[in-house]
Amino acid sequence: MHEEHYLLTGLCQGNKEAFSLLFRRYYKDMVLFGGNFLYDKTRCEDIVQTIFTQLWENRETLVIETSLKSFLLQSVKNGCIDELRHNKSIKEHEIYTEAFGPLGDMDTENYILYSDLQTHLNDALDKLPETYRQAFMMNRFDGLKYKEIAQKLDVSERTVEVRIGKAIGLLRHYLKDFLILILVLLSLNNL
Repeated sequence: MHEEHYLLTGLCQGNKEAFSLLFRRYYKDMVLFGGNFLYDKTRCEDIVQTIFTQLWENRETLVIETSLKSFLLQSVKNGCIDELRHNKSIKEHEIYTEAFGPLGDMDTENYILYSDLQTHLNDALDKLPETYRQAFMMNRFDGLKYKEIAQKLDVSERTVEVRIGKAIGLLRHYLKDFLILILVLLSLNNL
């Protein structure tokens, strides 16, 4: 526990040696843990490398309310679930295209707009602190109520409410330019 605290403190202060030790200590376990969700070692490695990249990039604003190892394993789980959802979306699109043929002009514009929005949303979600992201996704994507989320995360309902509120505020900030573009495109389509 003391070593974990040292690594986390060093990471938050931008200590590259602490980050390197953290990487060497947890990388293999994280990849193996990802294998419980995805049966593709390369994808698991990509997800874990992305987590470490985000960890370094967000080190100054990092908030971890659990143990560092729990935080990292939860990040792997979320990354794998995102990957599974992405793969499901691709499969659904392939099935739709096979059944209904290629998209028409208007459908193509809407699909591109939706695809861009999804990409920007995923990028914005990746920027959120893990605790905010987790509560937000459990509510908005998994359809869980605040009480259910609080029970799963072993926190109060008020904590869940605050986390989701902060996530929404950050997402509004991250997506503000893109949302303006959507409104302009929608108004042009209605002319």
